[in-house]
Amino acid sequence: MKLQVDIIYLSVLLEELPLAMPVFRIDDYQFGKITIAGKSYTKDLIILPGRIIPAWWRKEGHLLQLEDLSAVLEAQPQLLVIGQGGHSQMRVASGIGQALSAAGIEWIAQPTEIACQEYNKRAVDQQVAAALHLTC
Repeated sequence: MKLQVDIIYLSVLLEELPLAMPVFRIDDYQFGKITIAGKSYTKDLIILPGRIIPAWWRKEGHLLQLEDLSAVLEAQPQLLVIGQGGHSQMRVASGIGQALSAAGIEWIAQPTEIACQEYNKRAVDQQVAAALHLTC
């Protein structure tokens, strides 16, 4: 009987503990290619706390719109780092900043090389997501 009570008590404790999500580190970014935790990608992607969405495609290639960020809104990170491409060709549609702020998500948009550095720096002590355009 005592063993059964201990197991029930332990399961209740475990339900109350937040599960740690892996924090990804960007190892390298070069125009058109990014390496994260030792794995290379050649298509745009989203990094969320705990998972990577590879081959991320937007409704309009060089225009980031709110519907392109549905997975980010669902994940509710503290910060979204937007990599606009090597030459900052991906524009951020008007209204995105307001929608992210309303959802309690801070955001910054930068050329992808700088965005990768910012992601690594901030992911150490914050829940950070990144939406990264790898080429132009």
